[in-house]
Order: sequence, then C-alpha cells, then structure tokens
Amino acid sequence: MKKIFALFTAVAFASTAAFSNTPLKAGDKALDFNLKNVKGDYVSLSGMNDAKGFIVVFTSNVCPVVKAYDDRIAALHEKFGPKGYPVIAINSNDAGVAPGDSYEEMKKTAVAKGYGFEYLRDEDQKIARHYGATNTPHVYVLSRDGDNLQVEYTGAIDNNADDKSKADKKYVEDAVSALLSGGDVTVRGTKAVGCSMKWKKAE
Repeated sequence: MKKIFALFTAVAFASTAAFSNTPLKAGDKALDFNLKNVKGDYVSLSGMNDAKGFIVVFTSNVCPVVKAYDDRIAALHEKFGPKGYPVIAINSNDAGVAPGDSYEEMKKTAVAKGYGFEYLRDEDQKIARHYGATNTPHVYVLSRDGDNLQVEYTGAIDNNADDKSKADKKYVEDAVSALLSGGDVTVRGTKAVGCSMKWKKAE
C-alpha cells in the first residue's frame, strides 16, 4: 500500500481541483445513469430489476493500481452479483489524456480479462463528476430502495493495494455483507488510493 500510495499521492492532489461537485459520501443520494457498455448497449441501474444495490467502481485499463485489484474486483462480482450486488465498472478517463483508456481499448481489455460484469464508458465525465470520483479505483457501494440510490460506502476496496493476502480490512466486502445481513455498515468511508482521474483539458 505504501509503495503505491507514494507513487500516486501527488497526482491525486492535482486531480482534486478538476471536479466541481462535492464528492458523494455515505448517506447521500446517488444519480442513476445510462452509459454505453463494451458491447455497444446502454445500461442503467434502474434497468437491473433484480439488483438490491451496486458496487460501482471507477476504473482504468492501464492504471497499475487497478491492475493490482483486477482479481479482487472480479471476485467481488462473483461473490455478490448473484446475491443482488453486481459490480458496475465505469471508465471516465479522457482518452485524449490517457489513450489507453479509449472505448476501443476498453473493449479489448474486457475481452482479454474476461470481465463478467458491466464495463461502461462515461465519455463526458458527468457521472465521475457527480459521484466525485478522484482515483482509479474508486468504489461506491449503493443500496437501492425503489428508484432511490443511496451511498452506503465510498473509498478503497481494502487496505492493501500491493498484496491482497495482507489486506486485513476488506471495506467493500464488509459493507456489502452487512447490507445483505440487514446490519449496519461500520466503515462508511475511506480514502480511495490509486491513479488520478484523467480529466478533459479545459478548452
């Protein structure tokens, strides 16, 4: 964790001034969206009738921190998707700044890694700005009550990006498990650590 944190702290601070909305926190209402997936179809949270909530992950094709978490993100979907909390991955990075995060590269990445979850393109970055995503990966656990989406947890996946075997605090897994059991989410927010969001350059 310390190694990756040191590499990306500076760029994370640089990105903070780039979004205008106040970042969502636990207890806030979240926005639904209608974004194109890597198959060319448009996906909205309201269209997933069987979902009780969602694990929304702002991600990247090329960020080394995301690559360190790839297996853990897939494992979250495998564990909680069938229980009503699927992973919804969103790539909001500007391809002009990060060519490796273009829509075409997203399609290649999804095939190469065998993604079993939705991988969506936030081309105009409105969803990243609404949620206040600062990093990749940046996770938002949402619960759903009818048409209402509420943030239950936001931040990091766990407390060790470098070595999953040493992650002894599994924030996302614990949050979703608590929601499924009807209990309280005890840790509702942590700092998302990873690569900075690649915002569109001002024209």
